[in-house]
Amino acid sequence: MKIAKTLIAAAIGMGAAHAAFAMNVPGPLVTPQWLKAHQSEVTIVTIGDNPAKMFTAQPQMGKNNAVMKVGGHVPGSILVDFGDIRQARVEDGVKLKALMPTAEFFTSAMDKAGMNSGKPIVIVPEGEGLAPMDMGTRLYFQLRYFGEAADQVAILNGGTAAWLNAGYKVSTDAAPTAMGNWKAGAEDHAILASIDEVKAGLKGGSEQFIDARPTPQYLGIAKKPIDKSAGHLPGAKSFPTDAIVQSKDGVTRFMTAADYKHIFGAYNIMDSAPTTTYCNTGHLASGAWFVVHEIVGNKNSKLYANSMNEWTNLGNPTVGLPG
Repeated sequence: MKIAKTLIAAAIGMGAAHAAFAMNVPGPLVTPQWLKAHQSEVTIVTIGDNPAKMFTAQPQMGKNNAVMKVGGHVPGSILVDFGDIRQARVEDGVKLKALMPTAEFFTSAMDKAGMNSGKPIVIVPEGEGLAPMDMGTRLYFQLRYFGEAADQVAILNGGTAAWLNAGYKVSTDAAPTAMGNWKAGAEDHAILASIDEVKAGLKGGSEQFIDARPTPQYLGIAKKPIDKSAGHLPGAKSFPTDAIVQSKDGVTRFMTAADYKHIFGAYNIMDSAPTTTYCNTGHLASGAWFVVHEIVGNKNSKLYANSMNEWTNLGNPTVGLPG
């Protein structure tokens, strides 16, 4: 009897340990309230463009917790610079910046930031505007591509701004400097479109392409210097930057699946068709992919991560206004 009780106790203990290890995030987006309740159980990753200054800055708040200026970070965060997670390489004899990284490059960037394996990951963008939120979705995409399961990675909707708006305190301590031990796993090719797959999709005509840039760039009346030519992929539909997120009280958030289905109707975007999103360098398009694949739930969707940067600089055609 004593042995049986010991075995039962051991089994319960093992089950509890397994449950603790197997904690999942509730979805691709979490709230400040959820993160606050599970703060010690997850790896919190603050990401931004040149984020070190913001990481240690004091926030500026207005009435009713409106965020006038983001500052600080969720306590316990590690820090990832958005400029460190994409790679410059030579493709077909052309040197290109901001490409999808190799597993080795991305592993090195994550370990340098102090990322460790063993806990779910919550990504925290600055949360002030679309571009910072899409830095979060690009990191999310790359973590998913390099093996992190869907129930092990999420984004704090509204980022640090939402944390502040919820009334929670931030830290202004410097970023930790310890190396991490995270390693890239098996690559999920089902969510990444290569240039050859884009060409095949355009030729076949069954693929829906979504351009996630501002309308002037889609029309070809403006372009980023990184692109060799203006315009969009032939037949692509516009999902412009000002339709992807909603801002209130200084906080920029993603919306609901129902909201996006209404928006898709306005832009003639089908919510269940085979879909590839793109932009200039895969930054803004990662946000569109996140909306299509993770929020709306269209699992037959990919990100063309190298986007118009690769497409135009390797001499492929675009469509835009004449001249």
